[in-house]
Amino acid sequence: MILKNSYALVVGITQYENVTPLPRVSDAERIEQTLIDPTLCGYSGDAVRCLSDSKATLGALREGMEWLESVTDTDSTVFIYFSGHGGRIEDGKFAGEYLLTVDSSFADNCTLADTSMSGEEFGDRLRNMQARKVFVVFDCCHAGGIGSPKSPVGVALKAGVSDQWYSSLSKGTGRVIMASCRPTEYSYILDGRPLSVFTEHLIDGLSGKARSYNGLIKVFDLFDYVQPKVTADHPRQHPIFRSETETSFPVSLNRGGEKSASKSDEQGFEYDAYISYVDTDPDSEWVWEKLVPMLEEARLRIAVSGDVEAPGVSRVSATEQAIRLSKRTILVLSQQYLTDYFSEFQNTLAQQMGIDEGTYRLLPIQIAEVGEIPNRLSQLVTLRMNHSSKNRVRREWDRLLKALQGPLPSR
Repeated sequence: MILKNSYALVVGITQYENVTPLPRVSDAERIEQTLIDPTLCGYSGDAVRCLSDSKATLGALREGMEWLESVTDTDSTVFIYFSGHGGRIEDGKFAGEYLLTVDSSFADNCTLADTSMSGEEFGDRLRNMQARKVFVVFDCCHAGGIGSPKSPVGVALKAGVSDQWYSSLSKGTGRVIMASCRPTEYSYILDGRPLSVFTEHLIDGLSGKARSYNGLIKVFDLFDYVQPKVTADHPRQHPIFRSETETSFPVSLNRGGEKSASKSDEQGFEYDAYISYVDTDPDSEWVWEKLVPMLEEARLRIAVSGDVEAPGVSRVSATEQAIRLSKRTILVLSQQYLTDYFSEFQNTLAQQMGIDEGTYRLLPIQIAEVGEIPNRLSQLVTLRMNHSSKNRVRREWDRLLKALQGPLPSR
C-alpha cells in the first residue's frame, strides 16, 4: 500500500570533509528504508530522496528542498530528516544557526556561512512550500558536539542550534518540528548500536510501535512514543517538540496500512471524559474519592489530568492528546482551579477544539464557592455539586452521568 501525496528528504552526514567525523552510523539509510517499505510507512520509492555523506553537499541539499517545493501542493505531507552537525555563530555579521553539509568549510566565518545552509535559508525554504503537513526531524549535536576542524581556524561555532530557531520553524500552518535533544544536550549513540538512540526509537515508532488510527501513524503519537523511550535509554537526553498546529496529521502508514484494534467509540473518542482539576486538596480528594469512583461505577471511560499521561512525556503534548481523545472535558471548578495556569490551558484548549468543531466539549461542575468566573465559562450551564441539599446534589450527579453517556452536543 502506498501513502499518497507524501514526500521525504532524508539527509545523513557522518564523514565530513573538513570537520572531525561523527561516529559512523546508518541513520539516514535506515530512515529511507523504513519510509519506502510498503509493509511499514508506505512512501513511494520515487517520493523519497536520500543524501548520505558524500552526496550531502550544500548544493544537493538546496536541490532537495527545491524538489520538495516543486512536487508538493497544499494537501501534501512532507517529511524532512537531518542527521549531522548543527551549530551556531553567536556574534558578529554571520551570527545565526547553520546546518553543516559534508562540504562545509571552516576557513573563516564568511566561508562557513557560504558553505553551509543557514537557519534563515532553511526556514525560508520551508515557508515557500505549499504543503500544510510538514514534519521536520533533527538528529543534531551527537555526543562530542561539533568536534574539531581538521585544520586550525578562527571560527567560533558553538555546537547545537537554539530552541528559538526550532520554535521559529514551527510557525505557520501545519509545521511540526521534532529534535533529538535540547539545545544544551547531546544526541547520544550507545556502544555497539548501529543507530543513534533517537533515530532507533524514531524508526521503531514509524515501524508500528507508535499508536495508530485507521492504519495511520500521526505526528503527535509518534513523539509521544519516541520521547520517553529516548530519555529512558539516556536520562540526559530529552527530545523536544515544537508545533503551533492543533491537528495531528498522519506521517506514515501503520505497518503498511494495518488497522489496529481501536478502543474508540462510534464518534472516534477513546474516553467519555477528561477530568481537569487542581491536584491539591481539597480538590484532589474530592476528585479521587467521589468523582472518579462514581464515573467508574457507571462504566464510563475516563482520563484524569496527570494520571492518564505516560511518565516522561511532554506534559503539554500528552494533555492535548488526552483532551482530543475525550468526548467531554469536566472542569472541577473551585477558587484554586480558576487561578491555576495549567488548568486554564486545559479548559481553553478543550473549548477551542469545540469551537473549531461546532461542539460543546466543556462540562463545568462546581465543588466550592468561587469568585468571578471568566465569561467564556460562566455562559455554560454548570452543575452545582456543592448544594446544601442532598437531593439537589443527587440530581446533579444524574445530570452529569446522562451528559457523559450521550453524544457530544453540537452547536
